Amino acid sequence: MLSTLEPKFTWQIFNDICKIPHPSHHEQMITKYIVDFANSHHIAYQIDKAGNILLTKPATKGLEHCPSIALQAHMDMVPQKNEGTVHDFLTDPIQAYVDGEWVKAKGTTLGADNGVGLASALAVLIDPTVEHGPLEVLVTTSEETGMHGAFGLQPNWLKSKYLINTDSEDEGEIFTGCAGGVDFTTTFAITYAVMPEKHDCYMRISLKGLKGGHSGCDIHLGRGNAIKLMARFLAEYAQDFSFRLADIQGGSLRNAIPREAFAEISLNKQDLPKLKSILQQYKATLKNELGSVEPNIEINLSDVDATKVRRVLTTEHQNKIINWLNSAPNGVVRMSDQIHGVVETSLNLGIVNIKENQLYVNFLIRSQVDSAKDAVVSTLISLSQLVNANYEISGGYSGWEPKLDSSLLQLAKDKYHELFSQKAKIMVIHAGLECGLFKQSYPDMDMISIGPTIVSPHSPDEKVNIQSVHRYWDLLIAILKSAILLK
Repeated sequence: MLSTLEPKFTWQIFNDICKIPHPSHHEQMITKYIVDFANSHHIAYQIDKAGNILLTKPATKGLEHCPSIALQAHMDMVPQKNEGTVHDFLTDPIQAYVDGEWVKAKGTTLGADNGVGLASALAVLIDPTVEHGPLEVLVTTSEETGMHGAFGLQPNWLKSKYLINTDSEDEGEIFTGCAGGVDFTTTFAITYAVMPEKHDCYMRISLKGLKGGHSGCDIHLGRGNAIKLMARFLAEYAQDFSFRLADIQGGSLRNAIPREAFAEISLNKQDLPKLKSILQQYKATLKNELGSVEPNIEINLSDVDATKVRRVLTTEHQNKIINWLNSAPNGVVRMSDQIHGVVETSLNLGIVNIKENQLYVNFLIRSQVDSAKDAVVSTLISLSQLVNANYEISGGYSGWEPKLDSSLLQLAKDKYHELFSQKAKIMVIHAGLECGLFKQSYPDMDMISIGPTIVSPHSPDEKVNIQSVHRYWDLLIAILKSAILLK
């Protein structure tokens, strides 16, 4: 039972959160939970036009003269599930369970990103043993799909000079900078043709079993992108027989590395043995290339009732789509020259789908350097123009520039060493944190980001280390208790 773990209040609240559906843009129930929580504990709160919630609590006795600190978390989670898992993220609770040193979920994302951070911030408000100065808790909306709450944050709402973001995912590391990002969507208008008369077989190719993961934190790990692997098959291997493409789908979130992709094709039944042989050959190739990082790759072939399928893409648009997806850039573009081991610039081809005679392809581009981010956008514009595709650039946000002389950072470093007799690592994360946007409304705010160890966020393999939650909590309350040193 999660509610029996320590720190008690954090795990009890996280257990509550797991019971409440809260994917991005469907945060009504989690908002109600936070409001009810505030009312039941007599905690003052406000809600702004973006749906962000700001809870405030006076200092504990003796710490009234400490500077105010804001704790910040986002209320939404990434809804991802394994194929075959029956789960409705709008109605069903997350099935969280303890597995040794970890908390996991059955077949879905766990929502430890950022549910544990949210739970810890709320726990600070009600745990009678926590000593703190004036306290604010900011809970933002729809972080996972474009940081909408952070974009809508108004100046002068928060009174704190210091902010602790709880959304990083490696205990023992204190983050003081993050990448900026931008969404890029390419749209193709497509036309259809009648399925060729000689095509009496209609098949669905499924490429799945990949690890997926966070498109910022995991982009450097060499994991496969299911969309790119499917495009490669169609562009290279499948050219050995005559087929027509009817549909292609892959990925579901721009900030999650696609774990699965699907293509539906028509062909002559006499070519079916050749297709099966080529698929086995391709699977062996991928096992050879990616087996050490993607040991569970699956490529399956299944029948689709051909009588229900009357149209396929025209040859022109089939070739355009396949070649475009195969040539589209993806993954790490450049490593940082300033910070060893940190990705500077990357992009994730996160979603492809066909609907209403349109093909949609969505990328999320990240970079520590705004000009490098712009260069990747320029590449995608050129690629789109080559095939006369439309494109849209949206949701751009700047990175959070490191401030190594931060007094909050120094306090966190000192407290970590006191607590654990070791030095914390000072890091810049390639993922996007809301801190970069907070800087626009609060340019003088001193910020850090800390959190427990979360593995494989944004995928059904997500898990959070139990001991790391305890260590993260100990650091958090130690910083709050010593806030007087920030003056």
